[in-house]
Amino acid sequence: MARGSVDMNFLFTLGELARLVRAYADKQAARHGITRAQWAVLAKVERTEGLKQSELAELMEMQPITLTRLIDRLCDNGWIERRSDDTDRRVNRLYLRKAARPLLGKLGGLRSELTATRARRHQPGRRPPPARSTGSDQGKRAQRHSKSGR
Repeated sequence: MARGSVDMNFLFTLGELARLVRAYADKQAARHGITRAQWAVLAKVERTEGLKQSELAELMEMQPITLTRLIDRLCDNGWIERRSDDTDRRVNRLYLRKAARPLLGKLGGLRSELTATRARRHQPGRRPPPARSTGSDQGKRAQRHSKSGR
């Protein structure tokens, strides 16, 4: 197999894994009445309270107006509060409210659960479940088998 194809398979698998994690996070966040994007904002503010909205938008690679709408919703739910900056009245700093902490505790447990599940599936000596194959994979396998005389 050529080196380029190994790299492509790795990138494809990595992309698929990211999609599956996002789908899982969407479902878990919805169970708690929020979106994955809102969860991400809460988690970032929890890690760095007092962050400027503009800094958070940059960290999350999000347009400021999009982030403002998310923060508006989180403020309406009583999970985040905006405070004016002492030195620049144009700046809002973000702080977690007490009401958000139990929610983040539950969501943090889900994050740990996901990590533990992945770790259990990849324990040393344990064979991973067989990968699902696509039609093109089956065709390649048939060619290999016919060449090797199997």
